[in-house]
Amino acid sequence: MPTPETESLGAAAKRVSEKASAIARLELELASLELKKKGKALGVGAGLAIAAAAVGVYAIGFLFFTIAAGLAEAMPLWLALLIVTVVLFAAAAILGLLGVRSLQRGKPVPEQAIDEAKLTKEALKRNGSAQQP
Repeated sequence: MPTPETESLGAAAKRVSEKASAIARLELELASLELKKKGKALGVGAGLAIAAAAVGVYAIGFLFFTIAAGLAEAMPLWLALLIVTVVLFAAAAILGLLGVRSLQRGKPVPEQAIDEAKLTKEALKRNGSAQQP
């Protein structure tokens, strides 16, 4: 048969549990609302960045056309456009070759982490009595 002391202790424990559960629910709700707000802001920011990139691409196109039009003052229009096109293809080829070379050199292997893991494994095999190399 429960005594008044154990009943009040049990009731207190129940109240604490209920309060903790309510606090946890409220914290989750707050986190959810915060994430929704930040997600919306990120979406708007990403949309604006994409729009800026699109406008930038058009601006670069107009820049190259302007260069060609400037060259057309000294030569026929078709030759000016051809020169700008050849320069653009040459720049694309050089950047492409540099990119391929860079990709071939870079190995996506965490070599230092692997070496550290091997050292740790060896140290554990020796019961942690390994000396530094």
